[in-house]
Amino acid sequence: MTWESIPQMVLSAGDRFGSAEAVVDGPLRLTFTELTERVRVAAGAFAEAGIGKGDRAAIWAPNSAEWIIAAFGLLTAGGVMVPVNTRFKADESHDIIRRSGAKLVLAQRGFLGEDYDGPPEVPTIDIRSDFLSSGSPFERESRGDDVCDIMFTSGTTGRPKGVMMTHTQTLRLYSEWCDLADLRRGDRYMIVNPFFHIFGYKAGCIASMIRGATVHPVPVFDVPRVLELIETEKITMLPGPPTLYHSLLAAHAEGKHDLSSLRAAVTGAADIPVDLIRRIVTELPFQTIMTGYGLTEAGTCTASRPGDSFEDIATTVGRPCDGVEATIASDGEVLVRGYTVMKGYFDDPEATAETIDADGWLHTGDLGTQDERGYLRIVGRKKDMFIVGGFNAYPAEIEGFLMEHPAVAQAAVVPVPDERLGQVGKAFVVRRGELTEEELIAWSRKKMAGFKVPRSVKFLEELPLNATGKVEKLELMKDEPA
Repeated sequence: MTWESIPQMVLSAGDRFGSAEAVVDGPLRLTFTELTERVRVAAGAFAEAGIGKGDRAAIWAPNSAEWIIAAFGLLTAGGVMVPVNTRFKADESHDIIRRSGAKLVLAQRGFLGEDYDGPPEVPTIDIRSDFLSSGSPFERESRGDDVCDIMFTSGTTGRPKGVMMTHTQTLRLYSEWCDLADLRRGDRYMIVNPFFHIFGYKAGCIASMIRGATVHPVPVFDVPRVLELIETEKITMLPGPPTLYHSLLAAHAEGKHDLSSLRAAVTGAADIPVDLIRRIVTELPFQTIMTGYGLTEAGTCTASRPGDSFEDIATTVGRPCDGVEATIASDGEVLVRGYTVMKGYFDDPEATAETIDADGWLHTGDLGTQDERGYLRIVGRKKDMFIVGGFNAYPAEIEGFLMEHPAVAQAAVVPVPDERLGQVGKAFVVRRGELTEEELIAWSRKKMAGFKVPRSVKFLEELPLNATGKVEKLELMKDEPA
């Protein structure tokens, strides 16, 4: 079946799946018919609040039924969604909301102890208020090549950039994703990946609406709660990072929870132990496991295929999806091309031109190799991004925040090993006034998401610079191995 737009697909789910459960969120259980009715009403609320064709609105809230209704309601009103990371602090989120031109913000106040208020000049509505149910049923037509969402992602410049994707791109790619991941009609899909991320929203919510799977949103990853839901709700589909499967293996060994309903697993990482993949399939009830590679600027680019060996699934990220090409540049950078590549960065043609070359190749910033079968292996990052407990941290962005402190003259951030999180940031700072390590770390915790906050600070008289005036980070990393 071919749909012109995401709202067209979502609203058709009421006819396609009717009384089957669409969303289960705590005591709230909605059928597909009920969900589509709520989406139409929410669309009316957005329209009555002044959201017109192409207008943008931000959603700053954790995984929930309300998030799904808000997102699809906004799109059904002809709007463009701007999801905001729930771990962002006010300064970070306000920058994104302002630059996106969002006309309003839907936020869940009090989540993780934060107020989640948008900038003063942009109206903030509590996503759990009666706003979503206050409209009259409404639907505005969208075209396939209309932008459907703008997802902000940080680059080496340190300033998050808004990735523009269209309805057609999203529907085609995640229809294929359903096949690759073995998502089936009637599956019960626990989504632990955050909805503000492409994995949780598109490979989660949208894929479930395409296929007719029940969404079980998980706002905060909590192992006991996850195990309880698997048992009581008979979860069949459970994507997640390798740490999730380690937790399932430990629980299975204890034998206290019934995990027999689990059928399909999806994971992704640059390097997964082969033995972990083998254990997931042999010790747990999973019948299929998929791994893949993607990025906000191009969605899911590669994926493993049914029948791939444990070693292929563990050591590669599969081969390109239909309509996607991948190649390795002379310097080892992974380049991708095809219909999934973004329309560009919002209001930033220069950054777009730097990222997508004249031949249409998207420069990913990742380093990789590719075998004769087309299977891709990610071996590192060309840019200096590092990963803290599964979250991408960008030194330039963190340095920008540190430089806002009145006692900081210069700052450089490098990754250092951490036993629990894999990597964490270490800051090297040149002071312009009185400042202690503890004071700067405490200040940072108020300014940026926890995973970005440097875990340690070293004060220097000057930073090592090369001939062009750039900080020699390799020198800092060499001198400070931990």
